[in-house]
Amino acid sequence: MITLEPVGWVRGGRSDPVDDNWDSEQAVIELAPAFPEGALAGLETFSHAEIIFFFNRVPESKIETGARHPRGNTAWPQVGIFAQRGKNRPNRLGLCTCRIISLAGRSLRVQGLDAIDATPVLDIKPVMREFLPRGPVSQPEWATELMQGYW
Repeated sequence: MITLEPVGWVRGGRSDPVDDNWDSEQAVIELAPAFPEGALAGLETFSHAEIIFFFNRVPESKIETGARHPRGNTAWPQVGIFAQRGKNRPNRLGLCTCRIISLAGRSLRVQGLDAIDATPVLDIKPVMREFLPRGPVSQPEWATELMQGYW
């Protein structure tokens, strides 16, 4: 058993889990009361952060464990849940790299976070060039098509 406690919550931004056009969305990540303001100190010196969050609105009955057509689009191949980034994942974890807009006390304002209002945040990490992929990144054509309107 693994037990995780949120480090914060998404405040603002979208309230409905609608795909696409996330790039202009702004939201605030508000730290949980257990964390002092100093937990975010220095994060504003980075341009981006990786946010790990919990898809808390996905019911267990909707979790996928096998293969499916991404977004139900039968023009795309059936691929395993671990070969796509859908929210109906076994552990319901989301990961997004977003732009840091500002930091004020216990509140981090970000842009392009694809998590909705009241989403529990499990971790916040600064993006460092050295952790980005080393070498070319490749993906199938269906993934490129799927992502055309996402940001």
